Amino acid sequence: MSAAHTHRAEDAADGDGHTTRARQLLAEERASIDNIDAALVNLLAERFRHTQRVGRLKSEHGLPPADPAREEQQMARLRRLADESGLDPEFAEKFLRFIVTEVIRHHEQIRDADDA
Repeated sequence: MSAAHTHRAEDAADGDGHTTRARQLLAEERASIDNIDAALVNLLAERFRHTQRVGRLKSEHGLPPADPAREEQQMARLRRLADESGLDPEFAEKFLRFIVTEVIRHHEQIRDADDA
């Protein structure tokens, strides 16, 4: 049985179109999620452009790639923002820690390239 046939059978069994409406709503929600994902990628790209400049500044002035005090301030700030926005603060912190780890790796690469 084809997927289209299965959907039509479900719609017919539903009788009043609730399944069809549910599929429409699902498609709308997924389209919104796709748009948000695109925005997140663009925001991350913009963020990394800035952190690359920070990495170059650090390297040029002999500053270490990592700044633990700044990182902890950012973690506290992000947890607070997440809580205010109804997002799990632990998830937000894990997400930012992943990003910060990648940023530090980039900063180390910049430093190492400048030392070569």
